[in-house]
Amino acid sequence: MRIQVYPKKKLAALSLVEVMVSTVIGSLLIAMIMSLTSYTSRSFAAISNYVDLDHQSRKALDRLTLMIRESDGVTAFTTNSVSLSYHSTSLAYTYNPTAQTLTENANGTTSTILKGCTSFSFALFQRNTEDGTYDQYPAAIDSSETKIIQVSWVCSRTLLGSLINTESIQSAKIVIRK
Repeated sequence: MRIQVYPKKKLAALSLVEVMVSTVIGSLLIAMIMSLTSYTSRSFAAISNYVDLDHQSRKALDRLTLMIRESDGVTAFTTNSVSLSYHSTSLAYTYNPTAQTLTENANGTTSTILKGCTSFSFALFQRNTEDGTYDQYPAAIDSSETKIIQVSWVCSRTLLGSLINTESIQSAKIVIRK
């Protein structure tokens, strides 16, 4: 009888060096994925913040344009506020730099039409243009002389405690139709 000897099977296993290398590579891969996820979510939040700022600015400009065009004239003016005669009633727009808001006061009813403004200003002009330019002459506070009101503002928002989104300056010259 013949005895057959079978060779011993080798057990497959990883060495300590192979385990350490694979752990380092896996850790680096997880760190890169987490970093990319954090960057992507921060960018997404910043973009949605900017879109909301733009929407708010457009809505405020539409409101300002609608009301100023239909007004009868300017009754009082500073760089932060303007008062208008609006169909035999009063209409006032006031910027509060502390609260960073633009409010509309129509017949005693106050409503906030713009929030998060870091700066806002009004300027008054005549309809006539200066010679050789497209700029208008500045106007005095006189309802018969003021035909154009310029509004300019910048809005900002914070993201995770730091000022991230600043919308570029918004500016418009609104012609009083009366």
